[in-house]
Amino acid sequence: MSNQNQGPGVGFEYPPIEVAWLKRDLLLFANSIGCTVDELHFLYELHPKFAAFPTYPLILPFKLTDQEVVDFYARTGGGPPIPGVPAFDSKRTVDGERRIEVLKPLPVTSAGRTFEIRQKVLGVYDKGKPGTVVETETLLVEKSTGEVYSRVVGSGFYVGQGGWGGPKGPKAVNYPPPTDRSPDATFVQKTGPETAHLYRLNGDYNPLHATPEPGKAMGFGGPIMHGLYSWNTTAHGLLASFGGSDPANLKSFQARFASPVRPGDTLVSDFWRTGPAEGEPQGWDEVRFVTRVEGGKVVLSNGRAVVRVTGVKGKTGSKL
Repeated sequence: MSNQNQGPGVGFEYPPIEVAWLKRDLLLFANSIGCTVDELHFLYELHPKFAAFPTYPLILPFKLTDQEVVDFYARTGGGPPIPGVPAFDSKRTVDGERRIEVLKPLPVTSAGRTFEIRQKVLGVYDKGKPGTVVETETLLVEKSTGEVYSRVVGSGFYVGQGGWGGPKGPKAVNYPPPTDRSPDATFVQKTGPETAHLYRLNGDYNPLHATPEPGKAMGFGGPIMHGLYSWNTTAHGLLASFGGSDPANLKSFQARFASPVRPGDTLVSDFWRTGPAEGEPQGWDEVRFVTRVEGGKVVLSNGRAVVRVTGVKGKTGSKL
């Protein structure tokens, strides 16, 4: 897995960090992304099929082992410098894209075992005046066995921090949805003024999503929703629409963060089933998707998932 000699910072590994979760954390996560009583196996710990929602690992780099709230800015500031690239200001960064590959189902609690996240740099790309992209891989690993439960590839965009002479990076691969037919399924998720306050209890305590001042300073006019709220609630809609809400039926899920969502917005996700997923075993299909604010902008683009389709629910919705 060595990535030597492919550009500055490539292959740089951060120190492993221990992470932990309880059943209560899984219940909170499922609740916060809009799971309903039709999916009681995500919401009730005594259900015979109680399970983690499959995208839960994305919250662990924020949560770590905490049960109490933390100072988000103190937690995310600093970190070891990436060799060969400038030191970037982490307060001026936005999410670019996220993809999760679900490799093993999570146990419903980490109690009695030690899990850690192992993160390394896949690439650092200088986009000139707009900024710099840092692409990372994050593995969730059970320490005693070395088993990898999930692989997340994400990119952070450091706004206005480019022009340092680094490589421009590869051209982005796009997964546009079909334009010649209507979607196979549409999922509607309403947010409310407090939706982000519930979601942040998963461990993502960025003040940008809780109080007006940071959003006003950044030009958003007030608080905005977590990008990963929109990402995770769309994953919930996809699994409910195509996979019978069975966590075993989601193999991978990815989307690009296109524009902010404000508290109270309604999210509308359109899904297109596009046939067998390339390079996957028989029975796994590719689904492409776009999530918009109702009547407004695209908020998640480049949406692609690999799903075992058990049926298609046409128009489904959830209300918080």
